[in-house]
Amino acid sequence: MILMETLSTAKRSLSYEDINQTNPLKKHKANTVINITNMNQQKSLPNKEFISLSERMRPTCIDDYIGQEKVIGSHTILKQLLIKGHIPSMIFWGPPGCGKTSLANVISKLIKEIHGEKVHIKNLSATSSGVSNIRNIVNTTKTKSKLNNQVIVFMDEIHRFNKLQQDIFLPHIEAGTFTLIGTTTENPSYSLNSALLSRCRVFALNKLTVSNIVDILCKAISSINGEIYSFPQKTLLTNLKYSLSCSSKPCFSINQMVIDWLAEVCDGDARVALNSLELAVKSKMSNELSSSHLVSITLDDVKESLKQAHTLSDKHNNTHHLYSALHKSIKAGKENASLYWLARIMAVKEDPVDVARRLVRISSEDIGLADPDALGIAVHTMHGCHMIGMPECDVILAQCVIYLTRAPKSQLVYNALKSAKNIIINHKDPQPRVPVHIRDSTGQEKHYAIFGCQEANLLHKEKGVQTYLPFSLQHVDFFSES
Repeated sequence: MILMETLSTAKRSLSYEDINQTNPLKKHKANTVINITNMNQQKSLPNKEFISLSERMRPTCIDDYIGQEKVIGSHTILKQLLIKGHIPSMIFWGPPGCGKTSLANVISKLIKEIHGEKVHIKNLSATSSGVSNIRNIVNTTKTKSKLNNQVIVFMDEIHRFNKLQQDIFLPHIEAGTFTLIGTTTENPSYSLNSALLSRCRVFALNKLTVSNIVDILCKAISSINGEIYSFPQKTLLTNLKYSLSCSSKPCFSINQMVIDWLAEVCDGDARVALNSLELAVKSKMSNELSSSHLVSITLDDVKESLKQAHTLSDKHNNTHHLYSALHKSIKAGKENASLYWLARIMAVKEDPVDVARRLVRISSEDIGLADPDALGIAVHTMHGCHMIGMPECDVILAQCVIYLTRAPKSQLVYNALKSAKNIIINHKDPQPRVPVHIRDSTGQEKHYAIFGCQEANLLHKEKGVQTYLPFSLQHVDFFSES
């Protein structure tokens, strides 16, 4: 009996490793389970090597944010509200790469630090979200509102929601269900509902300055263990703010002149600058991986990496500026400038029919009655572009642009129409009624039967001249005002 209890105790005291040693199959299965678990944990963690440099360089706090001093500077309204822990519903509008999303992120983190667990942040993108996502947030918010918790909804690229989808925000912003922070690259006056705009404060962000881009690039170079040297002596710049983050040997070097050049040509887009720098560094270091000397990033390396990125950014960033430049060059009669801006528009692959539509507008707005044939030529140009398309229609556009540029200019029609519109807009009382004698004649017989005023009103004349304007506007001359 004692012997059996001893054996039983010894059996229970066998460790997990002892059992595995006695059964190799079980040991193999256990190791397999552990390895699979570790692999799943590794997959859930993002690999920094696959995250772009522009994403890694997003600021983590308000003090790390670079640029937009007019919006988030020390004496701005927004900064004062954030210091007090208040955050209104707002829209950040600006060109790509100016820091809209980064600003929204640091604001959300700042409010989270101030209020702690009472603030809940929901990050969405209009490119991958719909009305159902907003409804889900509203449903969860109702339970949190009972606990006096604040919910902040960050909606990136909010202009991707059509105006019917945007209506989902209105009652919840009004009721304070959540606070909305939206970002958009499109003009909110055209891309967002007026009702939504009246409930949100719009902050316009400008392109980053060259100095801002230089600061961002220097910070990025330090974060990826690079060194900056001045020309012609290869001496490290003594900048404590952007000193190397690690004491190991630098992986690459880059001239300050190259950084300044990149900051100037990226057109205020920090994302373009960082992506170009990252591409230049990775391509150069992969080619010289086996080399023992320090890799040097030259101006040619950066130019090669920027070659496509800068042209593509024009497509999304500057088309409205290009159209404006073309319009003003035609209006000023500068044919060389007109051809140049037309070529720039075609270089970013704009729809030629859209260009032709703009020319139709110019032919009436800036030329008008000074050359009535200009309108017909512009309309024929639009039809020609529609029929044959690019690249064959490029010369048709060029011919029309040159004709409009050389044509005599007159804004008589445009200004007269604007004066007439201003009269209507600024009229405080109800608009004047149409004079009886110029109303639709099909209803005059009924008018005679009811009022019996055929002779008095229908043929009203003053000094032999029949009037066609309302009585209160008889002395208005839109053409003399224009």
